[in-house]
Amino acid sequence: MIKLFKNVYRDRLVLKNQGPAALNFTGTVQSGTTTLQPGGTNSNTQATIAAAQTIANQLFQQYVQSLQGAQNGRSLIRFNPATDVLENQGRTVSSVIWSTGNANLSTFFTSSTQSSTAKSYYYAVYNDTPTVSGSMVQFGVAYGNKYGSGSLSSEYTPTQAVYSQFRLLLLGGADSTFTFNSGSSTENSDDIYVISLNRARLKDTLDPGNWQLNLATLSGSAVANSVHTGSNVKVKGDNTFVSLVDDSSITNTATLTDAGVRYNIVSGSILNGTTTLYTTGSNYVYYGHVYPKLGIVVLNGKTLNSNLAFNTVSGSNIAGDNAFKLFTAISGAAAINSTYGFTARNSQKVISSNYFVRVKNGDLNYSNNPTFVSGTLGDLYHSEFVSDPQVYITSVGLYNDKNELLAIAKISRPILKNFDEEVLLRVRLDY
Repeated sequence: MIKLFKNVYRDRLVLKNQGPAALNFTGTVQSGTTTLQPGGTNSNTQATIAAAQTIANQLFQQYVQSLQGAQNGRSLIRFNPATDVLENQGRTVSSVIWSTGNANLSTFFTSSTQSSTAKSYYYAVYNDTPTVSGSMVQFGVAYGNKYGSGSLSSEYTPTQAVYSQFRLLLLGGADSTFTFNSGSSTENSDDIYVISLNRARLKDTLDPGNWQLNLATLSGSAVANSVHTGSNVKVKGDNTFVSLVDDSSITNTATLTDAGVRYNIVSGSILNGTTTLYTTGSNYVYYGHVYPKLGIVVLNGKTLNSNLAFNTVSGSNIAGDNAFKLFTAISGAAAINSTYGFTARNSQKVISSNYFVRVKNGDLNYSNNPTFVSGTLGDLYHSEFVSDPQVYITSVGLYNDKNELLAIAKISRPILKNFDEEVLLRVRLDY
């Protein structure tokens, strides 16, 4: 018995011959299942098989056309999660940290509207005159002393409050004093100068190995300690300065703390993306610590006094205004040369999901745009589009199972789509 049927799994029709090959069959072939009885001649059997094959071909063509019709008419394509979707891919993105859009910040301003009380704790530093549109706080500078020196006496002086605040934030409760590298050894320091980057500028973290701070030498060596305050603090005038970077380019220099990873700040520079660390003899010149996760730079007051003539006011019950010295050193270096500003970048971990849109030659060749048809019966505006449509893909919409539009991805230029063209697009969602 010969049976004619469709095997949908393989998208083709199969003709099976079940029975002895030597038997002759007679009968009439009909659509569907056809049974042939034995007793006919061999020629009749061959004719019957040929007729069956003809019907099989016809049914197969009808099946293919139905598939093509369903494919051509659809406006949505379901993603295959196994091959079309790649979710939760992490990558790190580095970008300019300053609101100016430039990697190097070379103009620095303080605000006359900031109260004198607030300035006894810190100075807010802007990229332009605070009253100018576009001027924003970029970072703050502060000075702290473990015992409150350099500020007017009270129950708890501003400099002592600053030192205690950053000690608790960066060192934890166990350590009471900041300790910095000094050549081949370490030293405790009761004096710290702090730069705290504005949180809006920082994003996830200050990009280690991708920042450089320049500080000009001050006039402290020529001025008495007790009066080296406020307007008496000036740049030395000999155009000398130091460039500071972190030592993240050296293997195994990171220290894990309660405040995240910490690196040493050393004398060095970044040129064309390459960090160079300067040495005195066989030792690096250390200036402090940087905490990238918090965007905080802590400088050793002793080192700034000896190398850059800060002459930190250390007397008690004196408004030393030491924080302003750090501002003067930063702005003074940029005044020597605008390239000697404060260069920094932030970094941010971005989680992405990628959706691969695969449009085969038979997919999406007709448009839902009303201009694609004309008349009350919805005839195609151009009759040749019936067999040879020409459309352009301009955007990709992402829908949920309820056919609700969730997002639209715009394409930089329209892409031609017809029966001769296939398209592969990648839609990336960052969050």
